[in-house]
Amino acid sequence: MRRTVDVVARLTVAVLCLVQFVDVLGVTSATTAIPTIVRALDADGSAAALIGSAYATAFGGLLVVGARIGDRVGARRLVLAGVAAFGAIGGAAAFATDVRLVVLARALQGAAAAVTVPSALRLLLAVAERDPFRRRAVGLWSAAGAVAGACGFLVGGLLTQAAGWQAVFWIAGPVAVVLLVALIPLTAPLPRPVDRSQRIGPLGALLLVTAVACVVLGASLAERAEGRSLGGLLVLGGLVVAAALVAQQRRTTAPLLPSGGFRDRNLRTGAATAFVNTATTSAVAVLATIQLQTALSAPPLVAGLALLPISVGAVLGSLAAPRIGATLAPRRAAALGLAGIAAGDAGLAAAAASLPGTVVAGSVMGLGLGAASVPATAIGTDVPAGLVGGAAGVVNTAAQLGTALGVAGLVVLAGVVGGAAGTTVADLVAAAIALVMAIGLASVRGPARPRS
Repeated sequence: MRRTVDVVARLTVAVLCLVQFVDVLGVTSATTAIPTIVRALDADGSAAALIGSAYATAFGGLLVVGARIGDRVGARRLVLAGVAAFGAIGGAAAFATDVRLVVLARALQGAAAAVTVPSALRLLLAVAERDPFRRRAVGLWSAAGAVAGACGFLVGGLLTQAAGWQAVFWIAGPVAVVLLVALIPLTAPLPRPVDRSQRIGPLGALLLVTAVACVVLGASLAERAEGRSLGGLLVLGGLVVAAALVAQQRRTTAPLLPSGGFRDRNLRTGAATAFVNTATTSAVAVLATIQLQTALSAPPLVAGLALLPISVGAVLGSLAAPRIGATLAPRRAAALGLAGIAAGDAGLAAAAASLPGTVVAGSVMGLGLGAASVPATAIGTDVPAGLVGGAAGVVNTAAQLGTALGVAGLVVLAGVVGGAAGTTVADLVAAAIALVMAIGLASVRGPARPRS
């Protein structure tokens, strides 16, 4: 009987990780189809940025709100509804005849993913309550996200080439059906009653979505020289709105997280670590891609393949993290991963667009990212039961914002300095940030340890 329960628990974790995989895959899967979509629908070139950022904007902006909705209506119910909506929206988008409908569909799919991911993680943590199974489950969850990040561009390109841009969207339908068929018998409502006592303040939700939207769209524009002024203004505006959100959350009686949520030390540490993880890796990868194509005249495909070891390393680091966590406290494990990121960033700075150097340094950076991401999630979600869903949303949002702000800040820095020296300076700044965070985590006494 015990063996049967273990098998069911493992299957449940695997299916929930597939939910994470599909939702994260959506961030980049349509990117390679954008030129085809713009041509097929006879759209203006400016639509490309909207198609590319609509999903990430809704996804990043609504993660915390989605988590709070899950706290109120139930994690299982919201996961099932979110997966169904994701598939239905994708199927409908395949019939779009106007680019505005494609942008709307991307935003709605991002919203569906945002309400699904935090509740899926909450279900996973409820199934894997004790170590070492809990560490392995969180490792698989992080690995699923890393694989999705690596495969998004490739999957989108293959689908577009084989069956047209519509396939990028309609494929979500059958995938959602398969997930629902697996989720319905494997998952059950959480045994603990959800907290329905606090409503979700609409002003806080609006401020959060606005802040994330400004930052993500601004970061997307800032990647190109002609969009840096507007992109910088949007990012600055997003940060101002974020400051207003913090002030509003201190006064409101209807916070985005239950009372005391933002004061929880584990949540703050996990979110900060997740932010630094992505901020110090995503931008460095973008800069490496640009440098390989400009300095070595490498074709886009070659540049992309040269950076594939980053994603492979992230997967391997995520899978190794549970073993590291068995011997090191979570903060020390995260510090070790961040030290790997710092070493990889510094290695890329020294590689100076060397193809072998980029592959080796990128692998080290990826290993560090995977090794740091798992304990970041474990620390950030090691909170009181009523906060788990919201904490999952906060940690995921921090990771999304880390990517956006890291790319915006470091790409602009590289552009200001100019040339190969600009990339080197930006890489070294990223390495320094990761190293400072690693030292800070390693020096904290009495590190938090996930529940056993």
